[in-house]
Amino acid sequence: MSLETQLTEDLKTAMKAHDKLTLSVVRMIKAAVMNEKVKQGHDLTPEEELSVVSRELKQRKESMAEFAKGNRDDLVAGVKAEIAIVEKYAPKQLSDDEITKIVADSIAKVGATNMGDFGKVMGAVMPQVKGKADGNQVNQAVKAQLNK
Repeated sequence: MSLETQLTEDLKTAMKAHDKLTLSVVRMIKAAVMNEKVKQGHDLTPEEELSVVSRELKQRKESMAEFAKGNRDDLVAGVKAEIAIVEKYAPKQLSDDEITKIVADSIAKVGATNMGDFGKVMGAVMPQVKGKADGNQVNQAVKAQLNK
């Protein structure tokens, strides 16, 4: 089932259940998918759909971090609930151990030896973890391994 179909079904379910939060979040995701579809000019591939969901998830995580910095716990709780809903559409995230293994394999593959090779390693790692790991998390793993 495509993401668009899943979103439509979940939208109907949320409407019937009178679940305003889920309804709102699903509508936002669906709008983002439709906007991307119009922008691209064709039906989205699963990778492009994944990219849209990842972008939505990232935006909410950044919002939560900013609200936490500003001591707005009331807003943090709302965004946490939204994140839980968006995560249903995102792929399972990689663990730290899995990321470390992918980074180590990529370092060996590109022959990286120091921080000067950081860009090459990131270029090799990111396509493998796209949508499955946070870029900052990958960045930290690469830096840690190159500084050994």
